Amino acid sequence: MRPRTRRVLELALEIAVPVVLLAIIWVWSASSETFYYPPLSEVLQRFADNWLFERFASDVWPSLRRMGLGYAIAVVLGVAVGTALGGSRLLRRGTAPVVEFLRSIPPPALIPFGIVVIGVGDSMKVFIIAFVCVWPVLLNTIDGIEGIDPTLKDTARVYGLSGTDRLLRMTLPAASPQIFAGMRLSLSLALILMVISEMVASTNGIGFFVLQSQRSFAIAEMWSGILLLGFLGYAFNLVFVLLERRVLAWHRGAKASALG
Repeated sequence: MRPRTRRVLELALEIAVPVVLLAIIWVWSASSETFYYPPLSEVLQRFADNWLFERFASDVWPSLRRMGLGYAIAVVLGVAVGTALGGSRLLRRGTAPVVEFLRSIPPPALIPFGIVVIGVGDSMKVFIIAFVCVWPVLLNTIDGIEGIDPTLKDTARVYGLSGTDRLLRMTLPAASPQIFAGMRLSLSLALILMVISEMVASTNGIGFFVLQSQRSFAIAEMWSGILLLGFLGYAFNLVFVLLERRVLAWHRGAKASALG
């Protein structure tokens, strides 16, 4: 099978499977009389009423802002600290107990601490997202720098590259596949923590809306919020994969050349 034909078939399959599943759920739920599982048509109607512009400014945008800020902080800190730890075995061994202790704390347990110390505003939610998302980026950055080929390090040393050039031209590019793996994992965690943090001591956001809908027995609205979170997760992952493919195109090309 030709590569182009195969890609077309894969794309058609990726589109067809969700469409078929939606059709099955639509037919199955059309005659539903269960309060907790309203017809899909009603859920989609509530989705259109709630999330197509009406509640975007009041709930969607605050959630995306908190998530984006917390995720950005986590990536910057994770790469910076991970680069420092990955480049020094002594520093890595000395900080290992602290890193393992902090990353083992269950994320929901940090919410009471954040409320008491930081408050119930956006800062607490950003802190929770950043704290939880930093560890996958940090650990993958350390692993990526540790795994750099010693020959590559020796070559950079022989050519007399300065510390900055070595970092930008050798260390970070060589570790970038691992770094992106950590960033992708942290992206899904950021969405989860965004919802969890908004379900406690919040007055807006998607997580707040879902919880309030459940408490007021507006089940169709609750499902519309859950549906929105699924769409957002899929969209974030799709954009990240496209960005990763573009940034790491050189890596795939080098790998393909090595495999012949």
